[in-house]
Amino acid sequence: MKYQYLVVAIVAIAVVAIGVYVVFSAGTQVVVSGDNVSVYYTGSFSNGTVFQSDFGGQPLNFIVGANQVIPGFNNAVIGMMLNQTKNVTIPVNEAYGQVNPNLFVSVPVNAFGNQTIKIGQTVLEKIPNGGQVTGIVTKVNTSNVTVDFNPPLAGHTLIFTIKIIGIKKSSS
Repeated sequence: MKYQYLVVAIVAIAVVAIGVYVVFSAGTQVVVSGDNVSVYYTGSFSNGTVFQSDFGGQPLNFIVGANQVIPGFNNAVIGMMLNQTKNVTIPVNEAYGQVNPNLFVSVPVNAFGNQTIKIGQTVLEKIPNGGQVTGIVTKVNTSNVTVDFNPPLAGHTLIFTIKIIGIKKSSS
C-alpha cells in the first residue's frame, strides 16, 4: 500500500514533466548553430561604462557559428529563445584577446607628410590584401609616432545584455 502512493507520485511527476516539455517546446524557437539571428545588445565594461548599444536602433544580424561575432557573444546566444533577454560576462580570451605589444608600431613622423599628428588620433593603414586596419596614436615625439593597432576592446572583460528579436532557422 505504501508503494502505491510512491508509484502514483512518480507517474504524476512524469506526466507533469512531459506536459511542460510539450508546452514549452511546441512553437518555441531555440537558437542553434547555423541560425541567422537578430539581436539587440548593450555592451559595457566591468566598471559599468557602456561602449555600445543598439536597443531601439538597427539590430545586429549574424549567423551563429560563422565567426561573424566574438566567440563569447556567439556562445551566449546558443540556446536562447525568441524574445529572451540575457546578461553575460565575456572574459578577455572569448572577446578580443589580450593587448598585443607587437601591435604597437613606431612610424617615422615624416611618413605622415605635413599632417599634424596628435595622441588619440585615428590612423588608417592599408594592408596587402587591399583592406585597411585602424590604429590609435599613443605617442608622438619629434622623430616617431607610436600607433596602437590592437582592437579597441582588447584586454577588456565585456558585459553584454542580449535580446533575441529574430531567429531564421538554417535550411540545412
